[in-house]
Amino acid sequence: MSETSAKLAGQQRVDAASAQVAVSIGEIFLEFLIIGATSFGGVVPYLRGSLVTKRHWVDDKEFVEMLSISQSLPGLNATNMAILVGDKLHGALGAIAAIIGICLPGGVLMYVVGMFYRIHGDHDFVTAALKGVAAAAVGLILFTVMGLSKKSLAGKFDFVFMALTVIAVNRLHQSVPRTLVLVGLLAILFHRPRKKQKENATL
Repeated sequence: MSETSAKLAGQQRVDAASAQVAVSIGEIFLEFLIIGATSFGGVVPYLRGSLVTKRHWVDDKEFVEMLSISQSLPGLNATNMAILVGDKLHGALGAIAAIIGICLPGGVLMYVVGMFYRIHGDHDFVTAALKGVAAAAVGLILFTVMGLSKKSLAGKFDFVFMALTVIAVNRLHQSVPRTLVLVGLLAILFHRPRKKQKENATL
């Protein structure tokens, strides 16, 4: 490793340590509590808006990487993301605070809504309201995908990997984990450092 690379790696470790100290457990809990209480129809846009745009706790690159990990593992994307971000900011206690914060509002609200739906779920206005929320959720997710794609899809072959994923899941009916593993391996092989790039990095 060159001297410049060593200094850069050291600075990144210092920045990461500083980020953990700067963000308190209370801040993490409160931010994820707000996300959990206000994320209607899909949590990903709200996570990006709070964690990337508002708080700057992670950047778009880190957000996409964490989202990829969350989607590759069992469980809900929101809770997986909360654990990853909380752990990054304040270790194990940050992860615990984040997951409690994001789950608490939804748990309480769903209990109340569940009782309401059991009594009034067959009414026409309830059905119409649910259809409207579903349409809005699709729009929010599409908006977030478009925003992330501008920064995450660097080359034309990235669109090929994206298309392969959609075709495998939607048309060939392959499972999501299998598709992620296969397409992920192809992407890793394609984006692996080339010999020329390694030589330039050592200069």
